[in-house]
Amino acid sequence: MQIYDELVQRGLIAQVTDEDEIRKMINEGKATFYIGFDPTADSLHVGHFMALCLMKRLQMAGNKPIALLGGGTGMIGDPSGKSDMRKMLTKEDIEHNIECFRKQMSRFIDFSDDKAIMVNNADWLMNLNYIDVLREVGACFSVNKMLTFECYKQRMERGLTFLEFNYMIMQSYDFYKLFQDYGCNMQFGGDDQWANMLGGTELIRKKLGKDAHAMTITLLLNSEGKKMGKTEKGAVWLDPEKTSPFEFFQYWRNVADADVMKCIRMLTFLPLEEIEKMDAWQGSELNKAKEILAYELTKLVHGDEEADKALEAAKNLFGGKGNTENMPTTKVELTDGKIGILDLLVATKLAPSKREARNLIAGKGIAVDDVVIEDPTAQIAIESEVIIRKGKKVFHKATV
Repeated sequence: MQIYDELVQRGLIAQVTDEDEIRKMINEGKATFYIGFDPTADSLHVGHFMALCLMKRLQMAGNKPIALLGGGTGMIGDPSGKSDMRKMLTKEDIEHNIECFRKQMSRFIDFSDDKAIMVNNADWLMNLNYIDVLREVGACFSVNKMLTFECYKQRMERGLTFLEFNYMIMQSYDFYKLFQDYGCNMQFGGDDQWANMLGGTELIRKKLGKDAHAMTITLLLNSEGKKMGKTEKGAVWLDPEKTSPFEFFQYWRNVADADVMKCIRMLTFLPLEEIEKMDAWQGSELNKAKEILAYELTKLVHGDEEADKALEAAKNLFGGKGNTENMPTTKVELTDGKIGILDLLVATKLAPSKREARNLIAGKGIAVDDVVIEDPTAQIAIESEVIIRKGKKVFHKATV
């Protein structure tokens, strides 16, 4: 099966501008494509992971990825899907986040021998002259048309700043610049980016003529990504210091039954023939599918050794063997050999605040060494370690 048809069968494609030409270029390995990543945090997360898997898949088929780091657009913030304006980041924060992104992306994309490139849109956006932008780019955009796009309509009632209104123009200029300087002929993004991305395609054709072969593909990544990657503790990060390999494994091991095959199809590199056989699995077999999903994705992000450790830890824990060696662990300080349960839950980040910790206890959602805690003032004695369970599936070890 050719790569474009595989993307369709894996359920990745949402909308395209020139399907026949896109299919031909991707299948022949002639696409130089970009995906943008705004550095809003110091680690990539599960939403980015979906895009990185796609880039890896296309690169394996001979196409050339451009990882565009949004050092410039990150100064503005994309209003798509946001109910309020993003927190403004400093230049120093953005630079730090970009360096973190660079290191993590190299685990997925082969940047050697010009097989892929990484660029920062701050290199051109930060040096633009405002009047030049208005004359060269602004004249190509209709405000009336921009206001019909969902990414702006949903913010009109709550308030849309002029700063955010410019995001579409900046993102469109990125594609225009990459097209001219790097031969980038295709852009990929989540399905909530369709309007922003169309702006880039239209800008290129208005500036360079209708024969300029610039194409847009949006993927069913963002709509899925927004359902995924969030837990009670916050986002699921790719940085092992933020989300341990075991926690990452457990996140995928605990996806809903209805989502497991969709995730396997979209995110793993298992052959479609193998996945199609798994489609008929039901009941307890779905637990096996979840284990496969968790192992394959942990291996992609953290490597074989960490995936093996996470799998072994999960089997030991849920198989009753009691081996907690690879379980997420936090060292805590005691007073007279004890620690308050609320302090313990906050210290281990099983609750973001004491108020949330109280709510968990009130709902009988916390157990320490298999004893359900019902008193929020309880003092937990720890000689060497205790195992805390939140709900049925989240485990954490606390040591002295």
